[in-house]
Amino acid sequence: MLKQRTLSNSIRASGVGLHSGEKVNMTLRPAAKDTGIIFRRLDIEPIQQIPALAKSVIDTMLGTTIAKKNASVMTVEHILAAFAGLGIDNALIDLDGPEVPIMDGSSASFIFLIESAGIEEQNASKKFLRIKKKIRVEDGEKFAEFKPYNGYRISFEIDFDHPMIKSKLTKLSVDFSTLTFLKEISRARTFGFLKEIETLRSKNLALGGSLDNAIVFDDYRILNQDGLRYQDELVRHKILDVVGDLYLMGHILVGEFNGYKSGHELNNKLILKLYTDQTAWEEIEESEITDIPISYWTSSALGRT
Repeated sequence: MLKQRTLSNSIRASGVGLHSGEKVNMTLRPAAKDTGIIFRRLDIEPIQQIPALAKSVIDTMLGTTIAKKNASVMTVEHILAAFAGLGIDNALIDLDGPEVPIMDGSSASFIFLIESAGIEEQNASKKFLRIKKKIRVEDGEKFAEFKPYNGYRISFEIDFDHPMIKSKLTKLSVDFSTLTFLKEISRARTFGFLKEIETLRSKNLALGGSLDNAIVFDDYRILNQDGLRYQDELVRHKILDVVGDLYLMGHILVGEFNGYKSGHELNNKLILKLYTDQTAWEEIEESEITDIPISYWTSSALGRT
């Protein structure tokens, strides 16, 4: 039986908020079975708890922002992708500000923190969300869709009018597993365009963005001296975003996601549309899957006890 997972120990880190540019202190803590992932704003009295659920999403313009009452947390997708990749079902994320630190713009730092804290199995069966029929949302030529699939597959295509991107691979399809996520997706960084960043900063946004935490393009080239980590790093990062956004369903998917130029907004709209059709999905446990095709490393394989 695949069991639910949490952290073995608490672990602390700090970093810069992508939009505020201010230092953020963060602590990842274990949580009891069936808790889910919960963000806690320690800088607000009384402490506000925000469940990492699709219904908590209030903004998707520059990342995924969740909120409850007067408390919000921005840019949750990269750390949620790390939890999904390592199969963490239950955890508390304590913050003293309104943003998850951007770290290097990927999920790699969060993976390191989780592995350093250790992974502990809990006495409860892991749950999944199975897609039973096709659901699709569109915005002009952009689309995102779910389809039934005996596994967890993400296919994505990007299309940007930029010479350096046109020359790169812009399509990718991956079958989810811990190993696939760690090796092929987790290190892919967020990206942006210099002219857009200048506009955002004039609005007091992206103040923490830099070449240390994002791939930046001017009109003709990549400004990062070290270039790309993967030839198709951009589409890999879009898949990372999808993994994080879809973990707002509270469970790993058994199904297929297809996206064309989709972003956080369409990803969230797809989840909410799915929820409106009770015949399109079901919550299941591993025992209800004949041959589970989703692979998680065990704690011992990760070198943890």
